[in-house]
Amino acid sequence: MNQTPNQNLANPAADQPSTPPRFSLGLDLGTTHCALSWVDTQASDGEKVAQGVLQIPQLTGPGSVEDKPLLPSFLYLPHESELAPGDLSLPWVAGQDYAVGEFARTRGAATPIRLVASAKSWLCHPGVDRRAAILPAEAPAEVERVSPLEASVRYLSHLKAAWNQAHPEAPFEQQQVTVTIPASFDPVARELTAEAARLAGFGNPTLLEEPQAALYSWIQQSAGGWRKSVRRGDVILVVDIGGGTTDLSLIAVLERDGELELHRVAVGDHILLGGDNMDLALAYGVTAKLAQQGTRLDAWQTRALAHACRGAKEALLADATLESVPVVVPSRGSKLIGGSIRTEVTCAELSRLLLEGFFPQAQASDQPVSRARAGLTQLGLPYAQDAAVTRHLAAFLSRQLGATESLEGFGVPQPDAATFLHPTAVLFNGGVLKSGLIAERLLGVLNGWLAADEAPSARLLDGADLDLAVARGAAYYGYVRRGRGVRIRGGTAQAYYVGVESSMPAIPGFEPPLQALCLAPFGMEEGSEAPLPEQEFGLVVGEPVRFRFFGSTVRRQDQVGQLLDFWGPDELQELQEIEASLPAEGRSAGEVVAVRLHARVTEAGTLELEALPVGGSERWKVELDVRAEASAQALD
Repeated sequence: MNQTPNQNLANPAADQPSTPPRFSLGLDLGTTHCALSWVDTQASDGEKVAQGVLQIPQLTGPGSVEDKPLLPSFLYLPHESELAPGDLSLPWVAGQDYAVGEFARTRGAATPIRLVASAKSWLCHPGVDRRAAILPAEAPAEVERVSPLEASVRYLSHLKAAWNQAHPEAPFEQQQVTVTIPASFDPVARELTAEAARLAGFGNPTLLEEPQAALYSWIQQSAGGWRKSVRRGDVILVVDIGGGTTDLSLIAVLERDGELELHRVAVGDHILLGGDNMDLALAYGVTAKLAQQGTRLDAWQTRALAHACRGAKEALLADATLESVPVVVPSRGSKLIGGSIRTEVTCAELSRLLLEGFFPQAQASDQPVSRARAGLTQLGLPYAQDAAVTRHLAAFLSRQLGATESLEGFGVPQPDAATFLHPTAVLFNGGVLKSGLIAERLLGVLNGWLAADEAPSARLLDGADLDLAVARGAAYYGYVRRGRGVRIRGGTAQAYYVGVESSMPAIPGFEPPLQALCLAPFGMEEGSEAPLPEQEFGLVVGEPVRFRFFGSTVRRQDQVGQLLDFWGPDELQELQEIEASLPAEGRSAGEVVAVRLHARVTEAGTLELEALPVGGSERWKVELDVRAEASAQALD
């Protein structure tokens, strides 16, 4: 059993099925795009990898199907009379009542009340029922809705069907599959992603953090040259800014037994801040410009404009020679405006709104700005209050100052006067960073902080395909799991704790003090178990109770079984609470049973906690996920 944070992952040979599949498939389930890459393991040898990207058939117009490397993560739910029979047919299905991909995105830009977007962001939103039909979030009652989970299933099902159509000789169900997730996903969001994959017919896929996938892709594309680009003591900062999230990770370069190793040492908080926010910022900027010209847009038109601004943003970021891109705002009828409104997004507006709004010059000591919120708010995604990515980055690096202190084989301490952890190399990922302007601004701000700390500038690790790196890296990771490449170590991205209520007499106005019991230390490998010390606790059975779980990305020294009486406000973050009534198993309701605990982290990153009664044969299991029927139960 693996109980140490830095112990190697399970033997790669143990990952192999009895008859290894030919292909390792990597799927990027992104907020704005999905992609599928493959590695032909039979045609690969060592670091010489035979790899490709699936061209995905998808609707680009009514009855029109084209192959594209990216599947936009949009789902369109048309009115039953909106399209003709066969307009939504695909090569593998004669007809369906929805569209995903490019046609969904373009059609939904004109009719946003029927467009499901950002399903991935909703999938990790703890404030809503992610199994409930809530999307599109602002659709009127007569519009069909789907759950964030169902939308994810439809994207994954499309990718599976596209693979099977292209490779009937190698059915998807028989291949090795890896699905990527943000590094900052908590166990609930991880489990939901794994469940969506299972519902799409994936079997039991492996989950991989997106920043790690991006680094795997960089390693693979280097064809062994990565060892010349990094050295012992390097700290690689991976900045992944996609459509919905900003993901930050730190990966240290170690040397053990004369060989370089990569070890993930930290991940950032889940920051709901990305391309979607920028599209809205552009839309509001254009709305204000039109208002100055005497044209006012209503809320429906502003939502449609945000989708149009997405296309304008992507065009301007992709081509530095463009000065402007036209956008069209659909009309709501002659009574309001009389026709579609044509305007444009200029390069100057893009620079002002995005660079200064999302990547302003900041100090290394800055923290994200928080504001007092209104007592009432519309139900929606919990976007980051501060749009400045640079301030979120500053806070992350400051918080991780000691991340490499006890790392065996690293050997390069941070300077005594350092005010934040000093990255020595940077890897960018995500569509937002395709912009040279944004990439240069972000790297310039970081190197300004390093210069102020009298540290060398961080060098950019280039050569990554920012649209396809995550899918390519996930496919390569499946190949690596067979012991045939370079593996990034690291385990869980945070330590996990469960709250233990103190036993004390009732005191008016005071709740019993809460201790935090460490169940899984930082870096515990997925698929490993951690028996707690021979310590007994009381488990309440037969009546409704609540289990409070906590996570920490900064407490690296806590070991399994350690009880915390006090912790700082930034040291532990409370995760989703589980309410349950554990079966009494013949005991009285409310009886307290003496138990010993056992914890396990699954391959999907879900924490499982088992309680074994002292002197008894029963077992109770509590899973940190959202399935009420399975979150707390008695086991045989």
